[in-house]
Amino acid sequence: MKWQQALKDYQDYLRMERGLSLNTIVNYSLDIQKLIDFLEQHSIVVSPIKITEDEVKQFVYEVAKVMNARSQARIISGLKSFFNYLVFEDHRRSNPMELVESPKVGRKLPDTLSTDEIDQLIAAIDLSRPQGERNRAMLETLYGCGLRVSELVNLNLSDLFFDEGFIRVTGKGDKQRFVPIAASTQKYIDLYRNEIRAHLAIEKEYLDTLFLNRRGKKLTRAMVFTIVKQLAEKSGIKKNISPHTFRHSFATHLLEGGADLRAIQQMLGHESITTTEVYMHVDRSHLAEVVKKYHPRK
Repeated sequence: MKWQQALKDYQDYLRMERGLSLNTIVNYSLDIQKLIDFLEQHSIVVSPIKITEDEVKQFVYEVAKVMNARSQARIISGLKSFFNYLVFEDHRRSNPMELVESPKVGRKLPDTLSTDEIDQLIAAIDLSRPQGERNRAMLETLYGCGLRVSELVNLNLSDLFFDEGFIRVTGKGDKQRFVPIAASTQKYIDLYRNEIRAHLAIEKEYLDTLFLNRRGKKLTRAMVFTIVKQLAEKSGIKKNISPHTFRHSFATHLLEGGADLRAIQQMLGHESITTTEVYMHVDRSHLAEVVKKYHPRK
């Protein structure tokens, strides 16, 4: 078995058997491709079936020179998963990554914005330009519904259930969930779609897509990142801001306001509650308030 064939089979497995999203599959594939490139650069001729622990350790050692601990841990995890797949499919007897340890990585607390900073960012939008209304509607949706950027750009008109007060979101692994949407966010979306989107020459395949560029095509994730970065610079906010910052802020502000962690988990579309629990570390004062309010020994 050759590397490219093994990689293609693995991608098919991730898509069909595990139901992972395209972005996740691409990230897994890039990690494996790094190993393939390393073997070619060092003239190491070995198949994915025959590669040994010493050879993968040599690759990990090289990676450690140029990558931080978090990136190293991600690559090691990705390769372990790939070789586990080969073992599962009876192509190998053992996983050469089995004894390769990941570097210790502390849990990274998410950056958040205060409500004032979110207002600052939105106030920096130039509403005299047509894309201004779109950008305001996008940021209000990111913050108001706690969406991932991929979920935002894939949002369709047919996903809007404003009469019921919900939107349908397609998350990782094509899993769908319904997320509440506030009347204020609905108002900004309606302004955009009725006053701006309605006058675009929309390409046929994007007729149902909510957020579009000036050419009537779906926005890319990279474009949303650029919009957020430019607004952060314009508003003078020095934090490292990305579209994901709005999602973190959504969860943190709900938690600080007394929302149940399980409810936040559902709205964020986290499979595991442990992923949501990272927000418990953002503001520990909330925990003290919960004890004071609800524990019998006050």
